[in-house]
Amino acid sequence: MTTTLGDLADLEKRAAMDSRPSTSSSPCGRSNDDIGLEERKSEDAAFAPIVAPEEQRDTQMRKERSNLSRTRSLERSWSMNDGISLGGDGQEPPEEDVGYTVGWDVNDPMNPRNMSKARRWLIVVIVSLGSLCVTCTSSMYTTTYEQLMKEFGCSQEVATLGLSFFIWGLGIGPLFLSPLSEFYGRRNIYIVSFSLFLIWLIPCAVAKNTETMLVCRFFNGLSGSAFLSVAGGTVGDMFDRHELAFPMMLYTASPFIGPEVGPLVGGFINYFTGWRWTFYVLLIWTGVLLVSIIFLVPETYHPVLLRRKAQKLRQETGDDRWKAPIEKMQRSVAQTVLRSMYRPIMLLTMEPMCLNLCIFSAILLGILYLFFGAFQLVFNDIYGFELWQRGLCFMGLFVGMVFAILSDPIWRRNYMRLERNYQTATGTTDEFQPEWRLPPAILGGPFVTAGLFIFAWTIYPDVHWIAPIIGSGLFGAGTILVFSGVFTFLVDAYPTFAASALAANSFMRSSFGGIFPLFGIQMDILLAGHIHRVSSEPLRVSYLKGAGTHGFILVEK
Repeated sequence: MTTTLGDLADLEKRAAMDSRPSTSSSPCGRSNDDIGLEERKSEDAAFAPIVAPEEQRDTQMRKERSNLSRTRSLERSWSMNDGISLGGDGQEPPEEDVGYTVGWDVNDPMNPRNMSKARRWLIVVIVSLGSLCVTCTSSMYTTTYEQLMKEFGCSQEVATLGLSFFIWGLGIGPLFLSPLSEFYGRRNIYIVSFSLFLIWLIPCAVAKNTETMLVCRFFNGLSGSAFLSVAGGTVGDMFDRHELAFPMMLYTASPFIGPEVGPLVGGFINYFTGWRWTFYVLLIWTGVLLVSIIFLVPETYHPVLLRRKAQKLRQETGDDRWKAPIEKMQRSVAQTVLRSMYRPIMLLTMEPMCLNLCIFSAILLGILYLFFGAFQLVFNDIYGFELWQRGLCFMGLFVGMVFAILSDPIWRRNYMRLERNYQTATGTTDEFQPEWRLPPAILGGPFVTAGLFIFAWTIYPDVHWIAPIIGSGLFGAGTILVFSGVFTFLVDAYPTFAASALAANSFMRSSFGGIFPLFGIQMDILLAGHIHRVSSEPLRVSYLKGAGTHGFILVEK
């Protein structure tokens, strides 16, 4: 969808009208026309094709329109106090009913941001451990290959399908679990999905053939994906923007650290016991977390809580005009789910910038999952490590990722410095320039290249085993830096469609993460000792200034 200069003038005129002080005491005191206008502006900003400007005037007008749309969309996306979900698809109440729209009062006890700090952090720890458990389940399975192949009489490729099906389930689940949480709340999604996650672990633990294992692994990943799609919203529900960074960093780290912790723990389990104990341990872990969720994790989704508050007000006052914003939305569950499915596809097909960044991060995750097969081959055939020792080799990736995560305060200070410099140079107060989020990804590219190069050219019997582990650590650090830059860039570049942009990224990452392990071992054997040599070609990451306020990352081999 494109916008003409006449449309731009109309948008600016209406935006000026929207900026007048509201006469309503409700935070939702905007008309349906205003909401429709804002959604149209946000849609234009998200899907308008990016082309090189031919005239300076057009460039400036495009920039002003983009900044206006981004700022207003971000304000709306973050303003959870009004009970509007991040997607911003809801229709707000008519002017005549605005006085009866339920919002949060000052120090409202039902507002999750008014819970004690200790309780909020307890919830963050629980949902982070849930995410860690799910991602551990994906990779811990890789330590069962040898025993599965002997017991089921299957090939390495068939055994690896259990990993691929699980990852594909993780990628598909968020497409419908996330929108369902907008209607039924996060807590209900957690309880139902994690209960199913536990149930699907049982047939995995007692499976008698590969067919049972593969089918159950897919549904196991599908059920567990709620913690990768909904839990981030729980963290955002409980913290204001100025205090969100550290709890969000803790949660965001868990799904990336989980794949490294899985083989580390699974190596010990499968060396000293049988492969079924891998799933028994996961059942115990999942059961403890499920009990913790049921008794310690309340509902935190603001629209659902406001709906409960409205129901309470109607009961107490007998006035049926009290409504929460979510009760006035004219959309069904089916419409919301379908919209959440097609929007990521629209972003991937119509936004080359989003597509390139998603491909970049997907390739990195695919290479990360190649390490699960490469480590077994390298440290068994070349260095003669036992299974539990091979699991410990993943400490390199783990430590590298932890160091990258701990560098987050540096990048936040760098972002604020770029913001101050821009404001000083231009004399404006513009914020949320997406390209300011890219420096971590720019540094992460060379780290990835260096790590793969070291790993590929040091796996010889006469070279100490610590050398390839150091290389894997550099790769892990670079991967986290790239993911950090890409994720935050997508959120800032597509504020109203941030959930769809991240869903597109998650879907593509899961697709690559499931496909790469299927050819990883064969590739490693064919390369005869130069593991991942093909991936060690110089990866040049360029940062280019694009049209308007967008930046690009170009990945070239």
